[in-house]
Amino acid sequence: MASYQLIKEAGEDGTLDLQRKDCTLHVEGCNGDVESAFQKIYPSSPPLRPAGSDTAANGASRGTSPSARLASLDVFRGLTVALMILVDDAGGILPTINHSPWNGLTLADVVMPFFLFMVGVSLALVYKNMSWRGAASKKAIFRALKLLILGVFLQGGYFHGINNLTYGVDMDLIRWMGILQRIAVAYLVAAMCEIWLRNDEKVSSGLSLLKKYKWHWIMMLVLTTIYMLLLYGLFVPDWEYQIPLGAPSEEAKIFMVKCGVHGDTGPACNAAGMIDRMILGVQHLYRRPIYARTQQCSINSPDYGPLPPNAPSWCQAPFDPEGILSTMMAIVTCLIGLQFGHVVVHFKDHRNRLLLWLAPSSAFIVLGLLCDIFGMHINKALYSFSYTCVTSGLAGFLLATIYLVVDVYGCRRFALVLEWMGMNALLIYILVACNILPLILQGFYWRDPRNNILSLVGIRKQAQ
Repeated sequence: MASYQLIKEAGEDGTLDLQRKDCTLHVEGCNGDVESAFQKIYPSSPPLRPAGSDTAANGASRGTSPSARLASLDVFRGLTVALMILVDDAGGILPTINHSPWNGLTLADVVMPFFLFMVGVSLALVYKNMSWRGAASKKAIFRALKLLILGVFLQGGYFHGINNLTYGVDMDLIRWMGILQRIAVAYLVAAMCEIWLRNDEKVSSGLSLLKKYKWHWIMMLVLTTIYMLLLYGLFVPDWEYQIPLGAPSEEAKIFMVKCGVHGDTGPACNAAGMIDRMILGVQHLYRRPIYARTQQCSINSPDYGPLPPNAPSWCQAPFDPEGILSTMMAIVTCLIGLQFGHVVVHFKDHRNRLLLWLAPSSAFIVLGLLCDIFGMHINKALYSFSYTCVTSGLAGFLLATIYLVVDVYGCRRFALVLEWMGMNALLIYILVACNILPLILQGFYWRDPRNNILSLVGIRKQAQ
């Protein structure tokens, strides 16, 4: 008599009437082919494995349990949230850690790709024991729609900032793209890839891991190729915009921007901005562009400031850093994180995990730096290929470091706050980064709206 253990929950059609997801089943008289006999009896049931066996190809005495939650993943998310709060609150005081005005990489520029990277890592763990692809797809679509709607509500202009207690947005001026919207799109594409684009290849090495998820890498290659062709191949004609947006033409000032070029990656004439203006409309883009902090557009560069004499006409033009074209590369970042998550799923030995994280991370960083040296600059606003490579590599190194410290050496106590922040990352982001908590606090004041808690601690002065 052989003893086998179920490693997946039963399908939603209820073929197996079992009270627990993990149970032991005793089968006799199968001539050694227990799994085949069981599948004949219950054809829609999940596969079996010998009880106590290790699903990983490389089990080790120091390996983690397959069902154990890795604290390092939550700590990574928590650290990213902490970085976000730091750069949001201190970026105005220390412009050097704020977003780069155009080309370059700063501390603030790694926050978004780190979030996307961890979305991908988490997806690999969520769908490792998927029972029905149809139901999983519906859940992924529903979650993405919730994030998308939440993002439009929080970042579309409905709330008017911490110094303005009014609310509401003109639908002619609403901002359609944003951080949560980008995460929603990347999450949906990565989830569909994980659900539908994987085969039954047995994983025993890094090469077999690549083979099992080869369609994921093909998807990354396709997205990158389309992005590069559009960014460097599209012709960008002259264009114009008006200030203020939405005002009657007789009351607005019209600015003409001269372009007429291919492959320009500067602030004024890049294809990413042109695509957003054509599809979304210039009035629906972010109205405080990051390039307003460049030397051409600000006398206080790298901070915001008054326009210098003879400033270019494009300095006040809207530009969305979470635009359509750049979101394609954001999806690639999420898919890269998904591959790092597969390492957690298929390998339980610490050494193998660290090796399979550090090797590609090093390659990504070297590739990104080489691209930057040869003219394909690191640029967060465009989400350039070099930016994708460097930030993905940095995320991989950070994940490996936190994993080594927290999960291998067990230094978890010192990261409890970050772990808690990581487990509540979305809530913290909404309350802090989207200014919901400051707006709530500012709603309580003494006689005059300017006399509130935020003014008392000086946040109002910094925001002005």
